[in-house]
Amino acid sequence: MRALPIGPVMIDLEGPELSPLDREKISHPNTGALILFARNYDNPEQAQALTKAIRDTRKGDILIAVDQEGGRVQRFQNGFTRLPPAAAYALQPELAEAAGWLMAAEILAVDVDFSFAPVLDVDCGVSEIIGNRSFSKDADQAAELTAAFRRGMRSAGMAATGKHFPGHGAVALDSHLTLPVDTRPLAEIHSKDLLPFQRLIAQGLEAIMPAHVVYPEVDTLPAGFSKIWLQQILRTELGFDGAIFSDDLSMEGAAGVGDFLDRARLAQQAGCDMLLVCNNPSAAEKVLDKLPVTQNSDRDRRLRAMLGRHQFDRHTLFKTEKWQNISAQLHQLMEAYA
Repeated sequence: MRALPIGPVMIDLEGPELSPLDREKISHPNTGALILFARNYDNPEQAQALTKAIRDTRKGDILIAVDQEGGRVQRFQNGFTRLPPAAAYALQPELAEAAGWLMAAEILAVDVDFSFAPVLDVDCGVSEIIGNRSFSKDADQAAELTAAFRRGMRSAGMAATGKHFPGHGAVALDSHLTLPVDTRPLAEIHSKDLLPFQRLIAQGLEAIMPAHVVYPEVDTLPAGFSKIWLQQILRTELGFDGAIFSDDLSMEGAAGVGDFLDRARLAQQAGCDMLLVCNNPSAAEKVLDKLPVTQNSDRDRRLRAMLGRHQFDRHTLFKTEKWQNISAQLHQLMEAYA
């Protein structure tokens, strides 16, 4: 039997083990990825058993992801190093690359391919949802620190995803709950918010996640549904050839463009390679069943580059002097930042 290719839809699970319905959805030809949340995690052994079950069920390549930024956004905690928020690395810039390596090595050791990181948003001091998830309020420093964090991830065997293109740091509202609008002109966004994206794209950034934010000076559609942002600016002007992951289509910031199938179609037409449908099982089932099953060699190439390449099991990793030193330094940084 021929192995299933990586499909264009990322789904989630309701609990820490696979249900019969989970197995059915994982086996759907449109499924390509699965994101794990805190509700799916108990301890590292359970996580490793879960990822094995997912891969055994798929009978083909599937991407497994998690949000493991640090600070407020760290889904795996018990048995994992507690990571400081991204803003803390401005206190010790030399730790950014080491932290990227440790985060990636720990995640890869339980057979999760990648974390949606780093956050490339420049903090403008107003965002409820970004805040200290940003590496800096200074665009140049944000670019330097995120590049270092990505180098660490890459050295551990993990691809990086820069988010939230073209920048979520200048809007106060949370796109999980509403649709933020950023009224600044493109020239201002270009000179500040796009700088970290430009720098990391030039260095080979593997993936990008666009924001559920409207920039009316550029387009009336949120960036993740906009051909202007994704095709004209990101692909053509910035020369990005990596994977584009939509942000979660269940967020209120996506609701204005239609029902879930409309959202999935519009995001795909705009240029998203992977469509996230999370925290709404019936919506995920509808998108899987109604979205046409298609083959796309460019999409497949971009998504396959996100597969993780782990170098250590957990037992071996924790015995390395490198992990022990970095873990201790991150603990000290957490205390200093607090």
